[in-house]
Amino acid sequence: MNSSKRYRPGTTTAPLRTLPGRLLAVVFLMLAGALPVRSQSNNPIRQSLETYRNRALQEKLFVHIDRSFYVAGELMWFKINDVDGSLHQPLWLSKVAYLEVLDKENRPVLQTKVALANGSGHGSLFLPTTLGSGHYLVRAYTNWMKNFGSDYFFEKPVTIVNTFRKLELPVVKDTLAYDVQFFAEGGNLVRTLTSTVAFKMLGVDGKGADLQGVVVDQNADTVVRFRPLKFGMGRFAFTPAEGRQYRAVLTDAKGKTVTRPLPVIQEQGYTLQVAEEGKDQLRVTIKTRTPMASPVYLLTHTRLAAIRADEQTFRDNTASFIVDKKSLGEGISHLTVFDASRKPVCERLYFKRPERRLNIDARLMSGTLSTREKAVFDLTTQDETGKAALTNLSVAVYRVDSLQPTESNDILSYLLLTSDLRGAVESPAYYFSATDPTVSEAADNLMLTQGWRRFRWENVLQTNPPAEEYLPEVNGHLIHGKIIHAATGQPGRGLGSYLSIPGKHILLYGSRSDAEGRIQFEMKDFFGPKDLVAQLNPKDSLYRVELQNPFFERFSAPRLPVFDFPTTLKEPLLDRSVPMQVQNAYYRGNLSRYQLPKIDSVAFYGAPDEKYRLDDFTRFPVMEEIFREYVPGVMARKRREGYHIAVLDLPYKQFFSGSPLVLLDGVPFFSMDKVMEIDPRKVQRLEVMTRKYIVGPLVFDGIVSFTTYKGDLAGYRPDAKALLAEYEGLQIPRDFYAPRYDTPQRSGSRMPDLRTLLHWVPALQTDGQGKGQFEFYTSDEEGTYRFMINGMTADGRAGSRQGTFDVTKVIK
Repeated sequence: MNSSKRYRPGTTTAPLRTLPGRLLAVVFLMLAGALPVRSQSNNPIRQSLETYRNRALQEKLFVHIDRSFYVAGELMWFKINDVDGSLHQPLWLSKVAYLEVLDKENRPVLQTKVALANGSGHGSLFLPTTLGSGHYLVRAYTNWMKNFGSDYFFEKPVTIVNTFRKLELPVVKDTLAYDVQFFAEGGNLVRTLTSTVAFKMLGVDGKGADLQGVVVDQNADTVVRFRPLKFGMGRFAFTPAEGRQYRAVLTDAKGKTVTRPLPVIQEQGYTLQVAEEGKDQLRVTIKTRTPMASPVYLLTHTRLAAIRADEQTFRDNTASFIVDKKSLGEGISHLTVFDASRKPVCERLYFKRPERRLNIDARLMSGTLSTREKAVFDLTTQDETGKAALTNLSVAVYRVDSLQPTESNDILSYLLLTSDLRGAVESPAYYFSATDPTVSEAADNLMLTQGWRRFRWENVLQTNPPAEEYLPEVNGHLIHGKIIHAATGQPGRGLGSYLSIPGKHILLYGSRSDAEGRIQFEMKDFFGPKDLVAQLNPKDSLYRVELQNPFFERFSAPRLPVFDFPTTLKEPLLDRSVPMQVQNAYYRGNLSRYQLPKIDSVAFYGAPDEKYRLDDFTRFPVMEEIFREYVPGVMARKRREGYHIAVLDLPYKQFFSGSPLVLLDGVPFFSMDKVMEIDPRKVQRLEVMTRKYIVGPLVFDGIVSFTTYKGDLAGYRPDAKALLAEYEGLQIPRDFYAPRYDTPQRSGSRMPDLRTLLHWVPALQTDGQGKGQFEFYTSDEEGTYRFMINGMTADGRAGSRQGTFDVTKVIK
């Protein structure tokens, strides 16, 4: 029998799990060749890496947050850029980003879901006065990024102070609370082989510390002295001798000492050393004490794009490779050594400063500004050659005070540096903009003291790797759940489930559970808070539905320093708190205006075959009479076991033998007796699909849909075993409000304007000539203001610009 099949996309498990592979393959075919690749095409290690790269697309998020210091009661504004992790070009894969604010215990205090379109999205968070004062971590990720661990989610610390609560500062103990770590170059210290040992010293504030250090042996004899070069990092050469044990002793400026262990010394193994070979080359030297060590392999790649794969044979337990620095991609490259069995034994990171970048020029058109005056900035965006670059920008303009630190987490340094490192990086912009002679050595120290790769080689080298657990949300938010037996807790396999949103906009989603009882529903255009109804067919009454938390519940290592707020900042804090209170008191309505998204209001089944507005017909008191009198597409018959409803299969002019899908305000009703009990006087319209209809994996013999006047089920309730849940959809973007003083009346208004955040625009586009402009009005607050601009072009050039200007008080 022919039938009309109207599919709801992405509602079954199997089709969704085949989609990413095809989609990611298309993405890589489009982007292939953007990074230089020079290696033997038949090298199996290189081939494994390229296969992994094509299968496991690396996705990165960068979040431009308007500031990094807030008082409770303010709004936090943000812009999210989604890029391909290898090429750093805008990525259109995921349509949803997850953003959280975590406290020091990794407990989420705020969470939101943000819609992504064309590789970006934006939103805001209100910081409630229930928050305690302290340092918090803002992190963002997509569903696909969950597959690769939380260490590479976007993370940025912010400070929130609640001026309505007494500050409860921790007691800082007078101890040598330094975090000191040592890292052998390549990962190994081997007895009698000389290695470079890097170190990182951090204070309680998370910043680099300046300690004097010495390595001593078991006899307390000094072996080497060391001191950091910059940001608490440095290096020294070290050769562990036979039969000797070592430790490091560190002394701070107050003369207090602490002892720390060095990395474990291996009796056999490999060491790696990288040294500059002239201006344009690197020499990579591998040494070993391992018997039968030949051959050895060196794989060089930049963000999973293979550049070289070379092979050498050991001579006198030494192998040497030359790497052309011009072949390396910009940012961080990996130099990985494999032994004869192709097992990774050493790895080294190398940083190459970028030449390819976006230059942003922002000029204030008036030299000085006074309060309540219009400010106009002209923008120019160009590439490194001076050619105009069409760019998508985000802009924040805020008052500078002693509370707000200078922003250094710009988009370029994040994409090329911090996003590929597991540890925190102090002042990342230094490695891109500094011109002092120590910057190259400081950057190399950073490479030596940071974590390893954002992937595991055992996963790369697998012949038949398992499917990724988390799917990319390519059309909308995926709600995941599980069907389990109510008594035993065992998964329910192959059971159909329904997810509906009661209302006048009829939305229904279907799913069938897999072998583990898992179900998922793809929620396209799902915005704002909603009441959800998840249920099974009553014939499966022994089972129940559980919905899962969409936010990731695994976290990276803690990075937040101890919160300590100096009493000397009491006045600046008051100057920040009063404007917040004034804004909330006088402009609350303006601060709560939202950009309602444009969504398709048509029911999920599209245009019905039959549609009846019941007010246009005689009002019958019972539903059976309505079907009998003027709804020819539906037949209702009462049998011994109860009512049976059938829909006319219109193409064949005969009634289906099975029951249709019956909906009341979008919620399925499975008992036809309950359907017939619906009071027709509460129903506004009736729609009928007189043909087979498919909702994901579920097939129905037609649809009968009732809609009440208010879309609130008119007092009827779903099945008692249905799961009723409040669920937050994608965030509805808030309008950024700022008054305009473009008339004498507005300029002379007596309404106080104490804004400290003057301007925020998440999506500002320059034209084909690289020209753009933004404007705003200053407030009543004089002082120094900073503008922070981040931008990205379609071909992956990223850049930022910041600067300051002064606002003076108008003297009348």
